[in-house]
Amino acid sequence: MPTKNIHDKLAPINNICLMILAGTAATGILVYTKAMLMPFVIALFISMVAGTLAEKMKQKWKLPYVLGLVLSFAAFLAIITLSVLFISSSIESFIAGADIYSERLGDTIDWFLLSAQKYGVNMNAEFVADTVSKLPVFNVVKSLGGTLVSILTNLMLITLFLIFIFMGKAAEDKPSLVGNIQRQISFYLIVKIFVSLLAAGFTWIVLTSVKAELASMLAVLTFVLNFIPNIGPFISTMLPMPVLFLQYGLDWHILLALILLTAIHFVIGNILETKWLGKGMDLDPIIVIASLLFWALVWGIMGALLAVPLTAIIKMALERNETTKPLADLLAGKYAFK
Repeated sequence: MPTKNIHDKLAPINNICLMILAGTAATGILVYTKAMLMPFVIALFISMVAGTLAEKMKQKWKLPYVLGLVLSFAAFLAIITLSVLFISSSIESFIAGADIYSERLGDTIDWFLLSAQKYGVNMNAEFVADTVSKLPVFNVVKSLGGTLVSILTNLMLITLFLIFIFMGKAAEDKPSLVGNIQRQISFYLIVKIFVSLLAAGFTWIVLTSVKAELASMLAVLTFVLNFIPNIGPFISTMLPMPVLFLQYGLDWHILLALILLTAIHFVIGNILETKWLGKGMDLDPIIVIASLLFWALVWGIMGALLAVPLTAIIKMALERNETTKPLADLLAGKYAFK
C-alpha cells in the first residue's frame, strides 16, 4: 500500500519528466529535419486554407470541390509568384542604383559629421567613412538573391507536397480534432492573409505617393512581416524610413510616410484584425512572444511567421488529454497555480 501511494505521488513528476524529454527530442527533430519538414508544414497550412475555401465555393457557387481546390491553390501560387517577381525586380533596381545609393550615403555621412561639429562633437571622418564603406551591402544583396533562389526551390517542394496532400484529401468525414484544427487555423490564416494584403496594398500606395524607391519590395515585405505578431508591423512601419532618408534626407517625406504607415498598421492591427479574429487562437500574449522566439530559433524567419498557428495546433492537441490539459490552459493564460 505505501508503495502504491509513493507511485501515485511520483506519477505527475514522471509525466513532467517524460514531457520534457519528449519536447527536447521533438525540438531536435524539428531542427534537423527543417529542410524537408518546413515546406511540408507550409503545404499543410496552404491545404487547410484551400480546403476551407473550396468548401465555401461548393456551398455558395456549387463549384465541384476539386475545382475549388485547384482555384485556391492557383491563387496561392499567383500571390507567391508575384511576390517573388516584385522582390526580384526590386533587387535588380537596387543593384542598378548601387552607385547612387553609395553617393547619397556619403552625402548623408558628411551632413552628419558637420552637424556633430556644430554641437562641439568631433569625429574622425576617415574612420566613419572607412567603416561605412566596409558595410556588406552587396553581400546582403547576394544573400537576398540566395533567399530568392531558396524560395523558388521550396516552392517546387511545397507544390509537390500539395499535390500528394490534395490527392488524398477528402472534403468530409474528418476526425473531430483534425476538423477543429482545420477550421480554426484556416480561419486565422485567411484573415491574416486578407489583412496582410490590405497592409501591403496601403503601404505600396503611401510609398508610391511619396515616390519612394523600392516601394514594391517594401510592400511585399510588409505582407510577409505582418504574419509576425506584435513585432512584424513595427518593423514593416520603420523599414521604409532608411530608404526615404537616403533618398530625401530629413524632410516631410519621412514624416508623412511615418504618420500614414503608423495609422495604417494601427487601424488594421488593432481595429480590423481584432474585430475579425476576436480572441484569435486563444493564446496568452506572453506565450505568443515566447513561441515567436522559440520557432524563430528552430526554423528562422519562417518559424517566426508560422509561430502562432503552430503553437495553436500544439495547444489544441494538448487539450484532448486530461494529463496535458493543464499545459493547454497555461498556453491560453488560464492556468491557476494552487
